[in-house]
Amino acid sequence: MPEPLTLEGLPADPLELLRAWLAEAEATGMTDANAMTIATAGADGRPSARTVLLRGVEADGLRFYTNRESLKGRQLAENPRAQALFFWRELGRQILVHGPCEPTSDADSDAYFATRPAGSRAGAWASRQGRPLASREALLAEVAAVQERFAGGEVPRPAHWGGYLLAPEAIEFWQAGEFRLHDRFVYAREDGGWRVERLSP
Repeated sequence: MPEPLTLEGLPADPLELLRAWLAEAEATGMTDANAMTIATAGADGRPSARTVLLRGVEADGLRFYTNRESLKGRQLAENPRAQALFFWRELGRQILVHGPCEPTSDADSDAYFATRPAGSRAGAWASRQGRPLASREALLAEVAAVQERFAGGEVPRPAHWGGYLLAPEAIEFWQAGEFRLHDRFVYAREDGGWRVERLSP
């Protein structure tokens, strides 16, 4: 069981603590320590959640990349508010991040897309994420067609694929405690800074 959290021991900036916890999770060697569940809801209010990979933590927020024509992309276009959840069972920790999401620039999306393996770049063109698919063979045929189309050259980023920035308005840190007496602290934006308070488990 980790040492209990105290208000006095927390940094003023919650992104500093998020980075520290993420680094500790990655140091364990666990698979996809940067995985986070993103929850969104469209104009109809119906919630939807799925797991994506965090690709950057900067002063302005958390970055992830996806097909913008997917359900999450369509919901974010209708209602830009989202929540991200990190859960590291091995460490007895989780983090919740609330805030609006905005598409990142074409330049940002292009730069990240260029770092992906060639097969993943072809897959981004071939997959109509979340839409009905006749068979796996049909998907592989689409991938092959994309590879043939761009044979001998780089596979560019499709217009429907890109990044999002989740700008935190509140970040909650949860750490397991004995007898389920967990430590929970929430940071909330206030007057250009952060207010932090303990929550009951």
